[in-house]
Order: sequence, then C-alpha cells, then structure tokens
Amino acid sequence: MQRKSQIQRCLFGDTRFEEREEYLEFQYKFLIVLILAVVATVLFFLGALLLVERDVAPLRYLALVANIVVSLSVWLMLRGHKERFATAAWTMEAVCFAVCTSALVLVPNDALRVVWLFINVPCVYILLGQRAGAFVTACSILLLALGNPYFVAPYTGTELVGGIMGLGLLAFLFHIYRARSLSFYWRLQASKERLRDLATTDALTGLLNARAYHERCNQVLVSTRRRGAPWAVLFIDLDHFKSINDRHGHAAGDIVLQSVAQALAGGVRGSDIVARIGGEEFSVFLPDTDAKGAQVLAESLRETVEALLPDIGPERLRVTASIGVASGLHAGHTVEDIQRMADQAMYEAKAQGRNRVTVFRRLDHPPGTA
Repeated sequence: MQRKSQIQRCLFGDTRFEEREEYLEFQYKFLIVLILAVVATVLFFLGALLLVERDVAPLRYLALVANIVVSLSVWLMLRGHKERFATAAWTMEAVCFAVCTSALVLVPNDALRVVWLFINVPCVYILLGQRAGAFVTACSILLLALGNPYFVAPYTGTELVGGIMGLGLLAFLFHIYRARSLSFYWRLQASKERLRDLATTDALTGLLNARAYHERCNQVLVSTRRRGAPWAVLFIDLDHFKSINDRHGHAAGDIVLQSVAQALAGGVRGSDIVARIGGEEFSVFLPDTDAKGAQVLAESLRETVEALLPDIGPERLRVTASIGVASGLHAGHTVEDIQRMADQAMYEAKAQGRNRVTVFRRLDHPPGTA
C-alpha cells in the first residue's frame, strides 16, 4: 500500500483535490497517464523505426524526439499543480495535432497513419470538453479535406470520404457521451449534497444535528488551540417545553423550536456554531470567546428568546430559556467536557428559577487532576 502511495506521488505530485473536484482529479490524472503513455509509445515507435526502416526522413526523427521532450516538459510542469491543467492539456493537444499532421505529410508508407487523428478526438472531448472537441474535430476534417493534395501519399477519394465520415461520427458519439456523463456527474453531486444535509442537519430547524455539531466543533478546536485562543460553549434548554406540547400540541412545539433556532442562528457570529442537540436543547460553540464574553452573549440570546412570542395561531406564546455557560481554559478539555459543564450550569439555572444564565465556575484544574 505504501509502495502504491509512493508511485502515485511520483506520477502526480502532492496535489490535493477538494471533495467536489472529483472530475477535475480524474482529468488531471488521466492527462498525466496519457502524457506518459504518449512518451512510451513514441519511444517504442522510434526504436521500431531504427530497427526496421533505414531510409527515414530526418524531419520525422526530429518530430518524434521533439514530441518526447515537450511531453516530458509538460508532465513536469503539470505535476503537483492542478491549476495548470488547462494549459497543459492545450499544450499536449497542440503537440499531438502537430504529430498527426507531420505523419500525414511526411510518411508515405503507412496507410493507417490517419488513425492518430481518431485517437486524438476522444481525448480532447474527455480532457477539454465539447467545444474544444468540436473545434479539434473541425480542424482534423479540414486537415484531411484541404491538406490531402499536399500529403506525400494522398488518400483516394473513397478513403478520404470514409475518414471524414468516421471522424464526424466519432465526434458525434463523444459529444453525446460527454454531455450525458457530465449530467450524471452533477446529478450525483447534488444527491451527495442532499445526503450530506440529511446526515448533518436537523430536519425541523435547519441547524446542525448533534453528531455534525461535535465534529465541526472538534475541527475548529484544533485551530483555536493552536492559536492559544479561548473558547466557550452555551447549553440552552427551553423552559417548560413539555407543557407547550401538552397544552397546544406538537405543531405548536415545532413552531416554537423553529422560532428559537432562527433567533439563535441570527444572534451569533458567522464563526460560531449552533446546533439542536436534543428535543428542546440547543448548543452554541464560541471560538475566540472567554467566559465573560460568552456570558454576555448568553444573556443577549436569553433576552431574544424571551422577546420572541412565537405565533401559534390562536395566541402568541411566551417562551423562556435557561442557559449554561462553560469555557475551555485547559488544553486537556474536549468539547464534550465543556458541553457537560455547560449542561450542569444550565441545570443550576433551572434550579435557581429558570429564564436565566449561569456560568460554570469550577474550572480550577484540568480533567484528571485534583
């Protein structure tokens, strides 16, 4: 497995692709493999010429050697730099088209030399898209139609018509294939996005669910600790929520939860992380925030929730929340540790009469110490 990784690193460099760049990654790797395949093919062909044919035009040797040099240069330029893909692809296309042209012009004893045009067209469609593919196909057809009288061994009329028809049909098939494959790819991407939303988002409120919340918090916590910045967690529980469901029905409870979720999401910074982690329980992760700053924000959110008065139809309900605040002062604290502390502070707020903010005070020692 390690050997495979080293080979891939040697071929493709250390380029990293985002999750949504799968198709670009395929094109990037396909181009590199194609470049190296071209080099290997030309080397084989050059060796065969040296062994089989004695009287070969010097320009033909020069064209083959130039192909190898340019191809290897393009590979080295592209390796590890995905942003250079389009430049590398067009450069290789120019090289391949020049080689195809030189074969038609310089080679008198190879009736199948036109096959390189047929190989070139699909590669252009795969690497550069439909417009580029149509353009190169048109250039190839013009090369055959207008250049045939100047070839060292011109094709007959029947051969020429057959070649042009074959190129046109091949381009038509790959034009359709490219369009359908991309359509399928983007539909697949959209399906993955929907599945990701379903897996990470609470369906009722649109906030993160508990699992996604803790994953996101742990990711942000790595950067926060590296910078030595403070961070805090709010644990928010709606007061007497069960009585809302019992007296007004679950539909009213859903309206309350949605209203509170919108208020919480709108009352924090873009860098803060808000989630619904239980029935009527919410949590907010606050990077770059100390206990005092978290307490101020918690009080603001508590007042916002109290002022909501969500409309459930026949009346507006007064909703309040008890909020616990805890901050991570030690490197040993995890998000789960501080979450439990904020939860405990929230229960203290409940015990003190609800609709209040309580800060967890007992953070004198990191976990595992006396």
